[in-house]
Amino acid sequence: MDLGLTGKRAAIAGAASGLGFATAAALAAEGVQVAICSRDRGRIDEAAARLGSDAVGLAVDVGSIDGGTRFVEEAAEALGGVDILVTNAGGPPPGTFSSTPAEAYPDALALNLLSVVGMCTAAVPAMRERRWGRVVAITSISVRQPIPTLILSNTARAGATGFLKTLALEVAGDGVTVNSVLPGLHDTDRLRSLHGGDTSGAGAGIPAGVVGRPEDFGSVVAFLCSDQARFVTGTALAVDGGTDRALI
Repeated sequence: MDLGLTGKRAAIAGAASGLGFATAAALAAEGVQVAICSRDRGRIDEAAARLGSDAVGLAVDVGSIDGGTRFVEEAAEALGGVDILVTNAGGPPPGTFSSTPAEAYPDALALNLLSVVGMCTAAVPAMRERRWGRVVAITSISVRQPIPTLILSNTARAGATGFLKTLALEVAGDGVTVNSVLPGLHDTDRLRSLHGGDTSGAGAGIPAGVVGRPEDFGSVVAFLCSDQARFVTGTALAVDGGTDRALI
């Protein structure tokens, strides 16, 4: 199916590897010009080379409102504009209420909430002017089903989800859609490192029986960016093999 994205320009954060890279690859395969970022210059240059000669790698830390803004501004300069924004960032340290000091919350909010605000603030006004735009945030299944040992991530990503839903309602009439995608366990470098390189047992608690493939996740994000998904906005879509048991 042609997603109608040829010639569009996308900024994808946190895309040196994992789900961010898979998303960039899926969009590039649809004819989208992509700008990707990571804090590590060597890793992002390598990732851009794997995507092809039209991909742009930017060494930017998006873990703050200023970093998020800077990434979109640099991506827009490199591509001549940004039609598609995919927000993404790593998670804060694990911890429970009892083990997490109050002083740890501002950095977590900057990483997983304020960075999203910064990226959207930089990208969405021009989308509204052009009457076309797509924002997709990669968050976590924890916004529906909080993970007990990830209180910082639970808090910050839930806040980002509230921001994105509010934004979606405000810009829906301008041809701009805003959605988030909630990944469960996928076969990424991080998951393999946590399981000693063998993820065969990681899918035991997943109804599908296996962990997800990053390329399948990227395809879901690409569809949400498509012309066919023009009537889908304000959603938080779980891509988790059935892990989330909620009715809605």
